Amino acid sequence: MDKPISNGLKYTFLVHVVVGLVFGLTYLIYPSLWSNMSGVTAEYDLTDRVIGAAVLGWSAMSWFCYRAGVVGRVKIVVLGEIVWTVLATLVMLYALLLQGYPSIGWLNAIIMAAFAIAFIVFNPKE
Repeated sequence: MDKPISNGLKYTFLVHVVVGLVFGLTYLIYPSLWSNMSGVTAEYDLTDRVIGAAVLGWSAMSWFCYRAGVVGRVKIVVLGEIVWTVLATLVMLYALLLQGYPSIGWLNAIIMAAFAIAFIVFNPKE
């Protein structure tokens, strides 16, 4: 029988679902909200909508992993989450620290960094 995931990983997936739904739906339904808040204008709403769709896709994967609850069925997704959240954090830090991106970007950077840390800490060891 496959080993169950830790409670920490289980709740990381659940929080990821909720946060992903909020951000994903916002980007998908109201893509100009972020640009209005940040002052960074996007040339096309399509890019933000695609980002929203991608975030909703990652949220769906987290929901499936939350429901699966066993290491063998979630390990690859956890590794993908680590890569995604670490890279996204680094890109956002670069934009914030070296390119003068508006300070509202710290919200995304902090959220992504928190998920990176959580997925790294709760990464199942086999």
